[in-house]
Amino acid sequence: MLVLTRKIGERIKIGEEVTVRILEVSKGTVRIGIEAPQDVKIYRYEIYEKILEENLKASKGAFSDIEEAASLWRQKEDKE
Repeated sequence: MLVLTRKIGERIKIGEEVTVRILEVSKGTVRIGIEAPQDVKIYRYEIYEKILEENLKASKGAFSDIEEAASLWRQKEDKE
């Protein structure tokens, strides 16, 4: 992990296309501005974790649906 100290108005460059600017520091919080191309997705970390969690649930649900469909298909074949 890279740890930097910045003052209000100073910036950090990430790669060629992303710039982070310190906008405000007060009462234990920091406001930052992020300049990046529109195709770069930017999330607060807690939101990103929720997205990953929902994607995992959805993928497990899809897999169980496939398993259930295969089971029903096998039962149908056994009856014939």
